[in-house]
Amino acid sequence: MPVRLLVTGARGQLGTEVIARAVVLGLPVTGLGSGELDITDGDAVAATMTAFAAADPATRGVIVNCAAYTAVDAAESDVGGARAVNEDGPRLLAEQAARLGLGLIHVSTDYVFPGDGVTPYETDDPTGPRSVYGITKLAGEEAVRAAYPGAQVVRTSWVYGATGANFVKTMVRLAAVHPTITVVDDQRGAPTYAADLAAGLVELAGADLPGGVLHATGAGETTWWGFARAIFAQVGADPERVLPTTTAEFPRPAPRPAYSVLSNRAWADSGLTPLPDWRAALQTAFDVSGADFMPPPADTR
Repeated sequence: MPVRLLVTGARGQLGTEVIARAVVLGLPVTGLGSGELDITDGDAVAATMTAFAAADPATRGVIVNCAAYTAVDAAESDVGGARAVNEDGPRLLAEQAARLGLGLIHVSTDYVFPGDGVTPYETDDPTGPRSVYGITKLAGEEAVRAAYPGAQVVRTSWVYGATGANFVKTMVRLAAVHPTITVVDDQRGAPTYAADLAAGLVELAGADLPGGVLHATGAGETTWWGFARAIFAQVGADPERVLPTTTAEFPRPAPRPAYSVLSNRAWADSGLTPLPDWRAALQTAFDVSGADFMPPPADTR
């Protein structure tokens, strides 16, 4: 059956890429940002999804939930806000998707794990988040799966893209203004290009797969320091300008997982296309959207 998509959180770096991918493939897609649909408003969610389900019954409607409270440090002092968007909203979406017979893909995070692993986390490994952000994202996963066992939860990590603020844009900006910078070298994960993840989510939307949990990240792994050095090299800056530091020397309100590499085995075993290696993806990101990653020119007026 043909597929059509409704993307929530559609103005963020992942949501914009999901819409772009759907358009390239000629799939009908509707994108709603937080100003157009507050996923924590039960009445609004019910009305929006009912209308979406009725719009074209001959095609399979799939919700791709990219909406999230992602301010990791702010969440430590805004538990209610994080819980509303990361737990209550996904539950409302799942309840309505189940009622209407729609597909649902809910995007989650590596932060649901404790970060003390030494090998890539499998989808069924024990969770144990250590931050409010991670706790609320795990609660969202559990709420979705309880309300709608047919839903798919996709965990990812270290996402960056052409839209919005992210680590890549920050490093490019710092490379232009500082002779050296320090970046933590004791947190390990897998950078994920939003366009690659979006392609994977759209492929998943069209696949006939049962509900469950999958991981989708860039292949390979590195530290934030290694990632920063690769970004510097990408823009022609000397990677030696990036100096390593430790998490202890760079304290943040929310604890960060020391190890958050996710295994993509279940994704590949499901017949889905593996995401590219993170280094190749970084090159592609600059080839496709290089100008979007560069800082704006200085105002010389």
